[in-house]
Amino acid sequence: MPCSATYITRSDPDSGAMADIDERGQPVGPLVPCWTEPPRPSHAPLAGVHCRLEPLDIAAHAADLHAAFLADHEGIDWSYLPYGPFAEQDAFEAWLAAECQIDDPFFFAIIDTVSGQAAGMLSFMRIKPEHGSIEVGHVHYGPSIQRGRVTTEAMYLMMRWAFEAGYRRYEWKCHGLNQRSRASAQRLGFSYEGVFRDHLIHRGRTRDTAWYACVASEWPALKTAFETWLDDANFDKDGTQRQRLSALTRPILVATDPEVTP
Repeated sequence: MPCSATYITRSDPDSGAMADIDERGQPVGPLVPCWTEPPRPSHAPLAGVHCRLEPLDIAAHAADLHAAFLADHEGIDWSYLPYGPFAEQDAFEAWLAAECQIDDPFFFAIIDTVSGQAAGMLSFMRIKPEHGSIEVGHVHYGPSIQRGRVTTEAMYLMMRWAFEAGYRRYEWKCHGLNQRSRASAQRLGFSYEGVFRDHLIHRGRTRDTAWYACVASEWPALKTAFETWLDDANFDKDGTQRQRLSALTRPILVATDPEVTP
């Protein structure tokens, strides 16, 4: 794509938005100058203070992950995933071998730096370098790391890699009835984009899908919000947060989810 625009820019009379006008007189999106496709995720670990993300390896991570997920005794964290639960480690490893050793989705194990054990997993998915779009999904945390700095830092590491690699759009999608996931998306700075009705069939039932995203222009403010929240100064001697991440990210959101309580 050439680096210089040849189109005229003016306000679209129908929407009021700024748009380029092509040679046919039609409004089109702004030119993306000198666009270069970002790389696909690599097998390099992503290291933080509270966690480390390692490309998922069955021999290294399966036993820890299986034990971590079994600690969810009622199995409630499996309700909105299209697979599991796995009572036996052999069945879990067979699923990992069949579904989690490919390039898309690209799975990571979350290593808790305190215990040194894998305690959760997540993935990059729907990876579209040609459009600069990538999604985070298959998010599953063992109870030991839920509601703490490990999981928030894991999300920060994924988002940081995506935007610093050159992706323009970072997506989050979840079951429309998964209130915890919808609240998490907004807390993490993903703006609400709507609900796709009857989008999928999930475990034999209809599923609406809620969509969220953040874009590259929002990353500097989101980076500051994450780093402010993760900083030791944001926690008292008992580990209680002084500022909520949701309060730091809310001003960045371009749209909020009506199903999520502020």
